[in-house]
Amino acid sequence: MRIISGKYAKRNLFTLKSQKTRPTSDKVKESLFNSLGQFFSGGQVLDLYGGSGALGIEAVSRGCDHATIIDINYAAVEIIRKNVALTQEEERFSIYKMPSNNALKKLAQDKQQFDLVFLDPPYAKQQIVKDMQKMLALDLLTPNAIIVAETDDETSLGDIADFTLLKEHHLGKTIVRFYRRAE
Repeated sequence: MRIISGKYAKRNLFTLKSQKTRPTSDKVKESLFNSLGQFFSGGQVLDLYGGSGALGIEAVSRGCDHATIIDINYAAVEIIRKNVALTQEEERFSIYKMPSNNALKKLAQDKQQFDLVFLDPPYAKQQIVKDMQKMLALDLLTPNAIIVAETDDETSLGDIADFTLLKEHHLGKTIVRFYRRAE
């Protein structure tokens, strides 16, 4: 797995050798970022289930200002720290080891808001909808925030109140959905 494009392009990333994480493949990552737009002009990123940190790092590589990467697993957080160190710009990243629910509360207390959010939790269907509703309730999303939800091809999310499904990509056994806060 590597950083595909931008400032940190072609750097190989460390991954966790465990069944507890499912790294986003380079093919899925490339398609995901092609759909978002190749590059960004600033913005705050949240990767709530970081794994290796690849999505947050890729977003900063492509022009986002800062990424906050969360994971509950100690080994995953150590991998994220190693991958962030590869950028030689650690100040552009915040890394937290905590459950997603606690992280959302902490981020709200810190009055943070995000332009781009990646959600790829282990229990996709139930957790993605809860996370999106909680982020909205805690005012963690900017008005035009985009949420990227990654699931397997057997998980259906249906309509999510207060969000508009912008597009959906089927990439093998992975589905990537793009949502925007409804106006």
